[in-house]
Amino acid sequence: MEQDPKHSPQNGNSLNRKAGEELIADVGADQIQTDSPAAETLAVGQNPVALDEEQVKDEIDIQIDLLNDPDWVVRREAVITLGEMGDERCVEPLARTLRDGDWQVREVAIEAMGQVGSPAVDTLLKLLRDWEVRKYAILALGKIRDERVLDPLMLQLRNDEFKDDAVDALVALGEPAVERLIGALRDKDENIRKCAVLALGRIKSSETIDPLITMLGDKDWFTRLTAAAALESIGDERGREAIKPLLKDPDMVVKMRVERILAKWKKQPISQPANA
Repeated sequence: MEQDPKHSPQNGNSLNRKAGEELIADVGADQIQTDSPAAETLAVGQNPVALDEEQVKDEIDIQIDLLNDPDWVVRREAVITLGEMGDERCVEPLARTLRDGDWQVREVAIEAMGQVGSPAVDTLLKLLRDWEVRKYAILALGKIRDERVLDPLMLQLRNDEFKDDAVDALVALGEPAVERLIGALRDKDENIRKCAVLALGRIKSSETIDPLITMLGDKDWFTRLTAAAALESIGDERGREAIKPLLKDPDMVVKMRVERILAKWKKQPISQPANA
C-alpha cells in the first residue's frame, strides 16, 4: 500500500528540521539582542549621549579625588585635566588648589581657572577678598574674556601690594582692557597713571599711541619716562618723533633714557604696531 506523501517519514523529518532551525534562529537572535550593550542600554531607558555624560561625570570625580594625592605631580596633572574639561563643576575644586602647598600646582591652577572661563568669575571675585590667594585670583581673572573682570582688576591697580599682578592680568586680557586703561591715564593718582602706561606699552595696540604721546607731558618724570619706553615698545614712527623733545627734559634720567631709546631706534627698521 502506497503511503500518503503528506505523511511520509521523510517529509515529516524535513518539516521538523525546518521548524527546529527557525526556532534556534529566533532564540539566537533574541540572545544576541539581550547580550548587546546597546540593547541593554535601551532596555533600561538610556541613550548613548546620557551614557557619555555619566562617563564624563565619573572622570571629573576621579580627577577631583586626585587633587588630594600626596604627590604634587599627580595633583598637578589632575588640575591640568580638570582645566581641559572646562566643566563648571570643576570650579570649586580648582579654586581650592590655588592654596596648594606647591607653586607648580598653583601655577597650573591659574591656567585651569582661565580655561573654565566665565563660570569661574564669581568664585575668583570672592577670592579677591582673601589676601593669601588674591595674587592667584587676579592672574586667573586676566585669562578670562568676561566684562565682569575689568572693574575688579582696575581697582587692584590702587593696591600697592598687588598692582603689579593687576598690570600683568590686564596685559594678559589684552584688547578688552585698552579702553579702560586709556581712561586711567587721566587719573589723579600718579601711580594709576604709571600702571596704565606700563600696561598699554605691553599690550601694543595702535589705539594707544596718541594717548601715550600725551603722557610724555605728564608732570611726573617717571610717567614721562615710562611713556617713552612704551612708545619705543610699540615702535610706531609717531612715537619716535614725539619723544625727541624729551632730549631737553629737565630730568637727567629721562634725557639719558631717551637718548638711548633714539640711538637704539636708529639701528633698527621701524616696525608696525602689533594690532594696527
